[in-house]
Amino acid sequence: MNDLIASSAPLGQEQALVIFSGGQDSATCLAWALSRFRRVLTLGFDYGQRHSVELSCRQRLRAGLAGLSPLWASRLGPDALLDVDIFRQLADSALTSDAPIAANGPGGLPTTFVPGRNLLFILHAAVWAYARDIRHLALGVCQSDFSGYPDCRDDSIKAMQVALNLGMNGRFILHTPLMWLNKSDAWEMAENLGGAALVELILEESHTCYAGERGQRHEWGYGCGVCPACRLRAAGYATYRKKRQTGRNNTPHTGQDHTES
Repeated sequence: MNDLIASSAPLGQEQALVIFSGGQDSATCLAWALSRFRRVLTLGFDYGQRHSVELSCRQRLRAGLAGLSPLWASRLGPDALLDVDIFRQLADSALTSDAPIAANGPGGLPTTFVPGRNLLFILHAAVWAYARDIRHLALGVCQSDFSGYPDCRDDSIKAMQVALNLGMNGRFILHTPLMWLNKSDAWEMAENLGGAALVELILEESHTCYAGERGQRHEWGYGCGVCPACRLRAAGYATYRKKRQTGRNNTPHTGQDHTES
């Protein structure tokens, strides 16, 4: 496992900021950043979400990642949590209220869609990073296996990168290493980055369930098992395990970067 962790040199000896929620994708994204950058800071958002379970997982995941390798421990920088509890004032969503969780809501989008959430997160992260002379921002959004959220699309992220660099006269690069991976690929990427220990850490400590359920540990981790996030995670893990067992899990997934605008 340590050979896997040490295999990637830091990217340009620079710092990176990871938008870190405490979910599976952001945890994998943090591991990706730790394998590449000299120093990696994390930033989370308390946006008035339906539950705070994900936020409570963040520090356990950070400690677990640092414990996987002295190299990662030396690269992991401070964490911050920003209060951006404005979404309840702007729009209704099943993630910021007790509204029913459904796959098809207004406009054909899931009721869990929070309009502009990722765009606002990226903007806040960029302002935070600008003050600390950090130009690399990493986030775990994904287009190929996403939950119907338009602000997770590659075009949306590229447009934000252009807007940030124009509006802030900056040189920001938005890295999305999971953009073209499905959930099975994401599990495989975690294994390639940190071995079975990283997969187990993400299974045990990360959280993606919309209902905030932590009472039952499934093969794929904790959750209610019926919400869209749980079903997506469970299906991806089952495919990942099947590929491993049949020996077809041979193509490494290490993520892709955006190029600088």
